[in-house]
Amino acid sequence: MDEVDYVIVGAGSAGCVMANRLSANGRHRVLLLEAGGGDARMWIKIPVGYAKTFADPKLNWGYATEADPGLAGRKIYWPRGRVIGGSSSINAMAYVRGQPHDFEDWAAAGATGWDWSAVQGTYDSMETRAMAPSPVKPSGGGPVWVQDLSDQMHPFSQVFLDAGRCAGFSLVDDINRPGADGLGFYRSTVRRGLRWSSADAFLRPAHRRDNLRVVTHAQVTGLEFCGAQVNGLTYRRGTQTIRVRACKEVILCAGAINTPQLLQLSGIGPTDLLKAHGIEVLHDLAHVGQGLQDHLAVSYQFWARVPTLNSLLGSPLGRLRAALRYALTRKGALSVPVNQVGGVVRSTPEQAAPDVQLFCNPASYEIDRFGKVVLDQLPGYLLSAQPCRPTSRGHVRIASASWRDAPLIQPNSLATDEDRDAAVRASKVIRDLARSRPLQKVTALAKNPELDTMDDSALLEYFRNHASTVYHPSCTCRMGHGPQDSVLNNRLQVHGVPGLRVVDASAFPNITSGNINAPTMMLAMRAADMVLEDAG
Repeated sequence: MDEVDYVIVGAGSAGCVMANRLSANGRHRVLLLEAGGGDARMWIKIPVGYAKTFADPKLNWGYATEADPGLAGRKIYWPRGRVIGGSSSINAMAYVRGQPHDFEDWAAAGATGWDWSAVQGTYDSMETRAMAPSPVKPSGGGPVWVQDLSDQMHPFSQVFLDAGRCAGFSLVDDINRPGADGLGFYRSTVRRGLRWSSADAFLRPAHRRDNLRVVTHAQVTGLEFCGAQVNGLTYRRGTQTIRVRACKEVILCAGAINTPQLLQLSGIGPTDLLKAHGIEVLHDLAHVGQGLQDHLAVSYQFWARVPTLNSLLGSPLGRLRAALRYALTRKGALSVPVNQVGGVVRSTPEQAAPDVQLFCNPASYEIDRFGKVVLDQLPGYLLSAQPCRPTSRGHVRIASASWRDAPLIQPNSLATDEDRDAAVRASKVIRDLARSRPLQKVTALAKNPELDTMDDSALLEYFRNHASTVYHPSCTCRMGHGPQDSVLNNRLQVHGVPGLRVVDASAFPNITSGNINAPTMMLAMRAADMVLEDAG
């Protein structure tokens, strides 16, 4: 049996942070287990390669939800990273902190000490902010590289900003600035033309430490107990089953799907569910797997009268030219993520805070039956809107007592009046932008049904039939006041189970207002401090 101080399950956005921070002082033996393989792959490193990794089963758990009544009974594809770096190695690289009121709500939900005044300093300490143009000296000295790529964005992005101004929205220099309310260029986790994942920021600088061991292709199958306390786990690697003893803690960083699955398989979760699958109930904790939240976005595509990315990347010759430029300079179309411009806005003046996140992609495309993104050959563009703070909650539940079986995911989308109203308001924001003079001048034809012909009922119906996840599952092991409403205390310890902590997006009390990679890394930075404090 292996024996270490800390075992970390999952080398994703949070796990890489934990591995770095817990091994930094050299006193603790740390083992990091990752179910997937290494991240040394071309399409992971190239920013536009997101389109290639989206459905690659070698890098991706490739989950699908159950039929979702709120989305016309559709089963939605949910990619999740299964590779060093986790989803930060396959995401679209948008870096969004979230709004201050998101974290005030965390504190109100029982996560004391996670309000905005507390987390803002953590963000500041972990970031290096690089402004455009690139010769400008970066600010901050943190490991997470946050790049302003506005000088490399496709020219169509400026058309969108002009449309936003015309539609009555403000333009902001940095959508991560506290209180920002408007549109601008997204900041991206890109450095020198390459993706800068959590593995790049945290794990790579630490991997040569003698007290840190990283094991890939390691599928954790269950936790082990000494009485009520977790003191280790088992994992499979190839045909071997290996036991590990954790002298201090087991830390789950497996994400909002796999973390509750592992807890339930290990006998921690709702009694009725565990008994139904013949699993011994070691700790009855009703909210394990409950409370699932995610962002849904609806997109409308348009044919354009002006060049877009389709004009370059829609043909083999154009792709060859872009590849040569990228190989020689690390610049051009391949060096910039597809989500280039957008922001958070108020759908109506009455909203207390920005309630819709917008994206404009200077490209139109289809997704084929294999999950592959296929660019249109004619120029086009996409407008996308997602309600920021959904109120519907779903669940993640094991399908059987076997770790081999994917869990059942039920998002329970649009289950509340608030969410249905928000879907309509978000759709109307797209309509207002599409009607603006700057976009009208460059639009040849709507690729989707004409927005102008759709009333509220039609907008909601279109949302039900076409909206999809933007891959932000969270809250399935949330922090809260106690076991009556949550899984974790405010120090991310599992209620009633010593030796076990959860550090990933499943710990969010509620979803933040935008992309969740930045909040997840922030959460792990703070969690590492807590673990080290508790270790004395």
